[in-house]
Formats: sequence, structure tokens, C-alpha cells
Amino acid sequence: SKTISKCYVQVTGMTCASCVANIERNLRREDGIHSILVALMAGKAEVRYNPAVIHPAAIAELIRELGFGATVMENCGEGDGILELVVRGMTCASCVHKIESTLMKTNGVLYCSVALATNKAHIKYDPEAIGPRDVIQVIKDLGFTTSLVKKDRSASHLDHKQEIRQWKRSFVVSLVFCIPVMGLMIYMMVMDSQLSDAHAHHNMSSEEMEALHSSMVLEYQLLPGLSVMNFLSFLLCVPVQVFGGWHFYIQASRALRHNTANMDVLVVLATSIAFLYSFVILLVAMAERARVNPVTFFDTPPMLFVFISLGRWLEHVAKGKTSEALARLISLQATEATIVTLGPDNVLLSEEQVDVELVQRGDIVKVVPGGKFPVDGRVIEGHSMVDESLITGEAMPVTKKPGSTVIAGSINQNGSLLISATHVGADTTLSQIVQLVEEAQTSKAPIQQFADKLSGYFVPFIVAVSVVTLFAWIIIGFVDFEIVEKYFLGYNKSISAAEVIIRFAFQASITVLCIACPCSLGLA
Repeated sequence: SKTISKCYVQVTGMTCASCVANIERNLRREDGIHSILVALMAGKAEVRYNPAVIHPAAIAELIRELGFGATVMENCGEGDGILELVVRGMTCASCVHKIESTLMKTNGVLYCSVALATNKAHIKYDPEAIGPRDVIQVIKDLGFTTSLVKKDRSASHLDHKQEIRQWKRSFVVSLVFCIPVMGLMIYMMVMDSQLSDAHAHHNMSSEEMEALHSSMVLEYQLLPGLSVMNFLSFLLCVPVQVFGGWHFYIQASRALRHNTANMDVLVVLATSIAFLYSFVILLVAMAERARVNPVTFFDTPPMLFVFISLGRWLEHVAKGKTSEALARLISLQATEATIVTLGPDNVLLSEEQVDVELVQRGDIVKVVPGGKFPVDGRVIEGHSMVDESLITGEAMPVTKKPGSTVIAGSINQNGSLLISATHVGADTTLSQIVQLVEEAQTSKAPIQQFADKLSGYFVPFIVAVSVVTLFAWIIIGFVDFEIVEKYFLGYNKSISAAEVIIRFAFQASITVLCIACPCSLGLA
């Protein structure tokens, strides 16, 4: 008897089913090649050959001559089937041992582990020698009931609805409170420029100046040191800080717990410090009964939250779109298959309905008119038209006759077909597409990895810079007060120099923090 070896060849440059047919047809003619199976999506050919006549490198060379790229894959474990089962009726460790030892003795089972606590069995097998149904039968013969671990077909893990909702809510809340704050700010700016114009034309008497100052409704003091402007800003800022920033706070605390600093930490730091500083300054001003209203940063948190939550919201909407397409793809898979047993002259002896996961390579599957093909395969008997638009996009049905290949998920139209399964489970074209899309979603673009790495250093760096700013200005102020006086306009002459310096230093360092937050890196 000839020994038959098996090797896998990675094939690149295949574009469609005719490439697959071309490779299979040409290689079958070669001496020493027993059979060949090519999977288009996985870009992989499984070749069974006679090592006495031909070796894998020569097989790859044959494929190259047809105009494709081909390399022999070293790890042949690729072909192992993996099976997850729920086993009921185990009572003790000896049951576990009984199942494991019996399975390991079975030809074709490579590895087996049974967990008593979870009632689960994990089995690796060689699809050439044995299939999932045989394994299940072995366990049943031992007197246990067993079934497949049900796969989640709904693809609910790909659903971004909840995140979309939460970021949308956070954006809307921030926006509602941000618009009035921005309005107040713009009004103040306009009034300030009018004031400075008035200052520029020194022809106004001091009484008129006073009148103009007090006519600014927003500068009117409700309590000494508490102007209408600051009070309104404070009221508008609180809900944003609490509702708009809720998710940021949660995520920032998680990040800090794991000793990492991400953009959320920076956002939370900047907004909290701006908010708390402004709040403390207000209290101090009220305690001092200051006549000049202090400069506050209540406008910062709402605007930051608006920009950043808008970014997050859009990001999740985009992710949701991809996932939706993926969920639709997954839903195209058939759930059951009708396996038939053929006698001599292709006479139907029996047929049974089984789960798609239980179909083995080489099984004969019957597909009725209007049914979906459960697995990729080759037609053995029957003629029909098949709608393959889900993979190829062509609207016209394709004629299938004995020898034609069929794709899982496509729909059989008018004739009944018998097909022999060639690719089952995770190897079907549809599963491969789903897997590729999932991988594309979970893997990061190189530039994104770089950005993530940078932002890890970026956050501590910014915090350090703002702290340096704080101390630098305090030192400058105590060494040479004139410089601070030059930049810190309109401070109240009634407060001490030390306090002026510290206030100014704080403003400078908060400005650094707040500007670093909505920077392009953070938003991107």
C-alpha cells in the first residue's frame, strides 16, 4: 500500500473560483498527487501526495508555474479539527477518565480533556480519520448524553448600540449646557472690546466709564464677589461635569487603577481642575467681598466634553456599521444540514438532520430546492441553478452540474442536489470572510498602535509640564513681581502680591492642561 502524506501550501494571487478550479485541475494530473483541496478565502491548498514520487517543494513549484505565489506551510497542525462538547451524566472522576481514555484510544483523536465541573469536553482530532459525529457516538456508546456547545449566532458581541446611546446622551447633555456658556463668553468678549475701545478714546469722563462698566448686566454682582456671569457659568457647568463627564470618570478611574494614563485621565484631570479651581476662586472672592470679578474657567469643561463625546459617538457609529454588516453575514449561514447515506449506484439508503457543526469532510449532503448550502462542497448528483450573489455579487443564478463547486450560504433554486462536503466548519468560505472581517476589526492599524503608545507618555508629560509651569511662575513672581504684573491685567490692587502670583501661576498651569486635552492626538 502506498503511503500518503499531507501538506499545506499557502497560495497567493487567487482572485476567484476559476483560479481554484485551475489549480485543482492541473495538479490532479501530476504524478504522485493523490488529491488537492484549495480554499479561496483562506488562500490555502491541502495536498495529499505520495512522498516516494513528489515532495512539497515541488508541489509549490507546480502551483507557481501556473502563475500564483506558493509557499509550503510548515505547521501542518492547521488541519486539526477542534470540538467542544457538553457531556451530561458524569458523576465522578472515573467517568472523566473513562471518556478520556476511550477517546484517546480512538483512531484520529489527537487530544482530549474533559472537565467534570463544567461538564465540557475539549477534543482535537484529525478530520481525515474521524469526524465530530464519530466522537459523539463514542461518548454515547459509553452511556453519556452529549451535545455541541451552542455557538452564539446572533453576533451580539458585535453590537455597539449601547455605547452609541451612551455617548450620544453624553454629547447632547454637554451640548445643551455648552451653547449658553459659549453665548455668555461671546457676549463678554464683545462687551470687553467695546470697553477697551472706550478706554482707547480717553475723552470719556470717569463717571461715564463707571456707568458703562455697571451697565454690563453680566458683571452685576449678586453677592459681593459673585457676578451673574460666574454664577450662571457655574450652574451650567455642574450638570455637564456630572452627566456629560460620567463615562470619562469611570474609564479614567479604571485606567488609573491599572497604573496607566489614557486620554480619559487627561480629560478628567483638566476639567476637574478647571472646575474646582474656578469654584475655589469664586468662594475666595466672595469671602474677600472682592469688587473686581475673578477670572474663572467654567467655560472649559462643557466645551471639552462636547468635542470629545462627539468624537466618541461618531467612532462608535462607524464601528457599529461594520459590525452590522458582519452580523448580517453571520446570519446567512445555514443552521442544519441533511446528511444522506448512499448505497451502490447512488441509491438513497437513509437521511438525517444534523447541526451544521457536525458535518464532516466527505459527508454527502442533500440540498433541496430553496434550501441553503450548509457547507462548501462539490456536486455529485443533480442539476440546478444556484444563487451565489452573497459571495460573488452576480445577480444571475449559476448552473450547477456534477463536478461543480458550491459555496456555503448560497441558495439552491430549482433542482435537488447531492453534494460531497469539502470544507466544513471554520473552513467554509463564509466563515473565512467573517473571520477576516473580525480580525480586521480587532487588529489595530500600525499608526493607531503608535498613537496609543504615545498617549501613554503624553498624559504624564502634559501633567508634568503644567506642574512645572505652576512652579516656574511662582518662582518668577517672587523673584521679579513686575513680570507677573505686566501679564496679569486687571487684578484687584487690594489683594496681596503673593496671592496675585499664585493665582496667575494656577491660571497658566490650568491653561496648559486644558489646551492639551482637545489637541489633535486626543481627538483623533
